[in-house]
Amino acid sequence: MAERFARIIIDISHEKVDRTFDYRIPERLAHEVTVGTLVLIPFGKGNSMRKGYVVGIADHAEYDRDKIKEIAEVPADGISAESLLISLAWWLKERYGSTMNQALKTVLPVKQKVKPREKRVIRCLLDKEGLLKALEEAEKKNYKARVRLFQAFLENPVIPYEIASNQLNLSPAALKPVIEKGYADLESEEVYRNPIKSGKITCKGVDLNAEQQAIADSFCKDYGENIRGTYLIHGITGSGKTEVYMELIQRVIEEGKQVIVLIPEIALTYQTVMRFYGRFGSRVSIINSRLSAGERYDQFERARNGEVDIMIGPRSALFTPFSHLGLILIDEEHEGAYKSETVPRYHAREVAEKRASMEHASLVLGSATPSLEAYTKALRGEYRLFTLHSRAKKDSSLANVSVVDLRQELKEGNKSIFSRKLKAMMEDRLEKKEQIMLFMNRRGYANFVSCRSCGEAIRCPHCDVTLTLHKNNRLVCHYCGHSVPMPDKCPFCSSPYIANFGTGTQKVEQMTKKLFPEAGILRMDLDTTSKKGGHEEILSAFSEGEADILIGTQMIVKGHDFPNVTLVGVLAADLSLYTPDYRCGERTFQLLTQAAGRAGRDFRPGDVVIQTYNPDHYSIAAAASQDYEGFYRHEMAYRKLMKYPPASGLLTIQLSSRNERLLTEAALETARFAGPLAEKDMVQIIGPAEASVYKINDIYRKILYLKQENYDILIKIRDSIDRFSEERRDLFDQVLIQYDFS
Repeated sequence: MAERFARIIIDISHEKVDRTFDYRIPERLAHEVTVGTLVLIPFGKGNSMRKGYVVGIADHAEYDRDKIKEIAEVPADGISAESLLISLAWWLKERYGSTMNQALKTVLPVKQKVKPREKRVIRCLLDKEGLLKALEEAEKKNYKARVRLFQAFLENPVIPYEIASNQLNLSPAALKPVIEKGYADLESEEVYRNPIKSGKITCKGVDLNAEQQAIADSFCKDYGENIRGTYLIHGITGSGKTEVYMELIQRVIEEGKQVIVLIPEIALTYQTVMRFYGRFGSRVSIINSRLSAGERYDQFERARNGEVDIMIGPRSALFTPFSHLGLILIDEEHEGAYKSETVPRYHAREVAEKRASMEHASLVLGSATPSLEAYTKALRGEYRLFTLHSRAKKDSSLANVSVVDLRQELKEGNKSIFSRKLKAMMEDRLEKKEQIMLFMNRRGYANFVSCRSCGEAIRCPHCDVTLTLHKNNRLVCHYCGHSVPMPDKCPFCSSPYIANFGTGTQKVEQMTKKLFPEAGILRMDLDTTSKKGGHEEILSAFSEGEADILIGTQMIVKGHDFPNVTLVGVLAADLSLYTPDYRCGERTFQLLTQAAGRAGRDFRPGDVVIQTYNPDHYSIAAAASQDYEGFYRHEMAYRKLMKYPPASGLLTIQLSSRNERLLTEAALETARFAGPLAEKDMVQIIGPAEASVYKINDIYRKILYLKQENYDILIKIRDSIDRFSEERRDLFDQVLIQYDFS
């Protein structure tokens, strides 16, 4: 049998873990050693036994074969949830270009144990006769605290320590002799913090319609035949994708497997979790960034110990340490929140595919507006495509969509942010006691503050952006948080003619209150949801009918189901159209389609008013007609023409530094080095150019773009550039280089 070698990481707690060591795999362990396996190996001159994790297997060694040692043994727990996640971390490192330490911090987010919450109880160790005797003795000696404790024991032999301390006024000094005499014992048990606050739970299934049942049957048939595939459910808004998800989850759980459900934002947690909790009870848990360190630790412990079957959360939930994973489900898979903005810059959809294949699990993606990447794979047959064409509720249909040309409104004398059509419809709904949602994809009170005399806008001194005026009369940078009071005069020319321009959610709220003073209004954006539980509080209040109008940013238009909402107003559909991003058309279409899907989800018909300065743009026209296929054809033609994903691979190389001169030199040298490599492999290279926001927090940023259909070629060039930057420490010592695949 040919020799095989394992690449092993020795100590995952050490900062510098990128180095691997080659070990020979003995024939007796050949069938046990796989990627991710925990192994015992002789290490160092003394050959002390150390634990290591296998991150790769090869037929050749990178070192002198005569000096390579053998793996000693594979412990009984050689494959664990943690070892599989470590294998995933190695894949992340190789795929997205990070250090192993960065990858490990991503997949093992809870590294330091947080002190568990303990519940302490005092347990009586005496029988009734002994207790009465001890009580009599305590009364004789006038031990008042002890008397109170023994009397309480007569009613209940186990007393929570908090009650003994607070209500019985029992001090530790008074308890100590009781324990020493063997009358009682103080016991502690770990109590997991449960982030789900719920009232009565009702566990019941749902009756699926024919379309939903066909999807569930197809998936269950595959699962029963041990086929673990990737599925895309393309269902219009309100088509009942969540009900289908729950049927699939039920089947997987019945097989003794566990499920990860990804949701794009914390804003979806309230309604989504309650629906799952109502169906599956306390075997559901959540992970998100708003949880305390203790709550996060407890949820991962519950998952690791098999006390949870379903974990729900944003992309970090993907790394839940389940040891019997059977299904990963990604709801609203098109959302940008699934792409990490920190190194490693992974996409949850790609990592979910990898983890599912590693653990022989299925992957289900769902969306009313699938990403072009997912839909293209479905059309190619890489994913199995299911479609839901109609809304789940029999009396519910898609809302009527009206597109209002704001240019015409202005010509006819209407300078308000509300078109005449939207204003009339809002009056009608308020009279009928129906609810309204107003969507404005910008928080704050105004976009920027500018002087009407000299024309200068007030900018952040640390970032290449204007400051945004908030209602507390402060100017705030939404990139670095820099904040200053609103000046009375222009800081450039001292003119008193300084004013705000543009509209944000705070200003919309103020103008809505002025126009409809009797209406109850809630605002939901990053400012109003910054405190813990802020999302749930606002969504719950609106769901209970405590407000007539909900104003918010994109977090209000995604996934929520409010039966009494019959009108949605999109105040400025163009805001996302002209951002410096090739996906701006796709994101505009998705946002508008999702917004339109919030209206008329019950038996009452719904209306949507889209206000725009560009009514003929294909993204807006396709969203108004709910025509995904038409939008896909138009957008893909553009992507193919410009060689953008998914028609081509795109590698973004970002260089950043506080030293602008060094940054410019490093960016030019990188481009010079990459040029011959790109030419050899027919890679299109663009740049270097300044980033769309050139300076953030006093750090300058430049960008290089590489386009090629073959991702492997882009990875090869990235690795070459990485080695080049390591060799040129004189140039890159003060320049950070990061990679991002789109």
